[in-house]
Amino acid sequence: MSGLLYRLGRFAHRRRWWVIAAWLVVLVGMATAAVTLRGTLADTFSVPGTPAQQTIDQLHRSFPAASGGSAQVVVQAPAGHNLLEPDIQREVSAASARLDHLDGVVGALSPYQAKTISGGDHRTGYISIQFVQPDQEVGDATKDRIQHLAGQLRHDGLRAEVGGQAFSSASQVGGTEAIGVVVAVVVLLIVFGSLIPALLPLVTALVGVGIGYLGITALSGAISMNSVAPVLALMIGLAVGIDYALFVVSRHRGQLRAGMPVGESIGRANATAGSAVVFAGTTVFIALAALSVVNIPFLTIMGLAAAGTVIVSVLVAVTLLPALLAVAGRRLDAVPLPILRRRQDRAGGQRGLGARWAGFVTRRRVPVVIAGLIVLGVLAIPAPKLSLGLPDAGAEPAGSGSRAAYELIADNFGPGFNGPLVVAADLRGTAAPAKAALAVRQRLTGKGVTAVAAPTFNADRTTAIITVIPSTGPNEAQTKDLVQRIRDDAGSIHRATGARIGVTGSTALYIDISSRLSAALPVFVLIVVGLSLVLLAFAFRSLLVPVKAAVGFVLSLLAAIGGVVAVYQWGWLAGAFHVAESGWVLSFLPILLIGVLFGLAMDYEVFLVSRMREEHNRHGDPQAAVRTGFRHGARVVTAAALIMISVFAGFVFGDNTTVASMGFALALGVLLDAFLVRMTLVPAVMSLLGRAAWWLPRWLDRILPRVDVEGAPEPDRTPQPVA
Repeated sequence: MSGLLYRLGRFAHRRRWWVIAAWLVVLVGMATAAVTLRGTLADTFSVPGTPAQQTIDQLHRSFPAASGGSAQVVVQAPAGHNLLEPDIQREVSAASARLDHLDGVVGALSPYQAKTISGGDHRTGYISIQFVQPDQEVGDATKDRIQHLAGQLRHDGLRAEVGGQAFSSASQVGGTEAIGVVVAVVVLLIVFGSLIPALLPLVTALVGVGIGYLGITALSGAISMNSVAPVLALMIGLAVGIDYALFVVSRHRGQLRAGMPVGESIGRANATAGSAVVFAGTTVFIALAALSVVNIPFLTIMGLAAAGTVIVSVLVAVTLLPALLAVAGRRLDAVPLPILRRRQDRAGGQRGLGARWAGFVTRRRVPVVIAGLIVLGVLAIPAPKLSLGLPDAGAEPAGSGSRAAYELIADNFGPGFNGPLVVAADLRGTAAPAKAALAVRQRLTGKGVTAVAAPTFNADRTTAIITVIPSTGPNEAQTKDLVQRIRDDAGSIHRATGARIGVTGSTALYIDISSRLSAALPVFVLIVVGLSLVLLAFAFRSLLVPVKAAVGFVLSLLAAIGGVVAVYQWGWLAGAFHVAESGWVLSFLPILLIGVLFGLAMDYEVFLVSRMREEHNRHGDPQAAVRTGFRHGARVVTAAALIMISVFAGFVFGDNTTVASMGFALALGVLLDAFLVRMTLVPAVMSLLGRAAWWLPRWLDRILPRVDVEGAPEPDRTPQPVA
């Protein structure tokens, strides 16, 4: 691998302008494809094979009109008035009639027809809209017309808000994400003390993530894609793209300062740091691609989209970056920043912070290990209380129409009205369908139910839809219990009425997805931990180093999940992090966190421990190897981690709760894993293990393939120019 990367670096040096031009062509081509082929991103989730999805598929066949999406126009009369006043009733009824005739709408029931007017003051009601297509397929023209009609009601003095899954705000990049990039630039300036080497990682990262993001956008026209997928790819691609370039530039710059010719230095930097980048990027790719084993389509697409962007970032780091370094030549430090440059030079010396920290950790290794384990253990205490859910309109940005409609319904009708359950009754085996449907309705009443609507029949009366309003909100445990109770009673209902029932609706669907993800978590953890053991055994030819790395990963993972539970489920510091709705954690967040954090944790393990192994192989002193290897890698790993954290943290304060919780989890996970596990516990444990850290049974040594993570490149025997 190192020889191939060496030759690739030398080629990029010789053909620098061709390489740069080729990447520009790819970037322009992807931009063109994105503009011409892009499709519509959705904020809905579905999993084939779940009970709720099976019921939806059944309705598609037997009751197509009831299988589409739905929305509500929530109307509130001014203070001192109510919806029963003749003038207001006339305006609302007229708006309902116009909605009923829109293209793509099966029907619209006014508050007076559907009896959806709040008790007491009668000020609030909602128009129920049923679409022909599922929520994610409702056309923009239809949605714009509904918004326009709601606007007309506002002109008449009423408050009107449009809600429903079709009107949820798609995840997108906002202004706060740029803060992370700004922090990354500051970190790079501090690390290099010079403008050009600080900007090169940012430029190459933007090219890589730009190509990946545009490619995903182009694919959205052919693949049903959730709106979180491109944002996740942007988040991860930007972070790893900057980090990978940082490692290569740091190695090349150090070699230049030692007097190595430019071409030779580029080749050797690509062979050494580039080898580590390829190994690290492959690890992240495998971890993200492994999300497909969960067998949940939207999660598979998210993982593969992010994995593809990581691969592009790796290719950019080992081809475009060497070409740009060749253009810079020996002018790489032509624009120094004097104060930062002096600090950077001192930091890399024998008495730098990294050297002092390594000395402290190895001298106080036992107390350090105990203290680190205590901190991680305390942070992990909330983790077992993890409760999964999926975002509803209550998690929408404050001030959005969907959020306002959600709050109006919850305040005036009850939280369960925002998450109704749809019970589909198959009446084909009954002698009297209408009577059977009414009997089913009667049996659905009980604890945890606020109301049960009258049955709605299809044309041949073989299927009935019965809407059940829970007493609690969509993501509350009592609602999950109610769904399970109805499903558990399906057998007795069939014996008593002859009808076969299924429970669906967005609430039931999200409950099923969360259950599927919860069941997949242990399996995925085992796969990832096993993968880490195998990969690191290949890389370091050791048994204890992989075990130490895997244990550290699990500890940082549990601590990060504990932090997420405390903030997003228990509501601690919710105001500080702009958490709109607490009580649950995004159902696919733990699996995403496992995949991404595993890849990044292995990155830092490789960058730190590979240098320790190199030093140990050189002189055989395990204690000196730990200190020297840590000193050489600490500054770059610290910068890389700070960049990762800043990029992920930039998404925390955005408007979309889904993306914000992902950014928080990843930022916290990297913070704990990089600084507490890799930079503290790893050198302490390696010092404790001594020579045993590198022990490998002879029989295993013979069968393990040799992976040169940061090996020496093939020597180049041609004369090398100075620049």
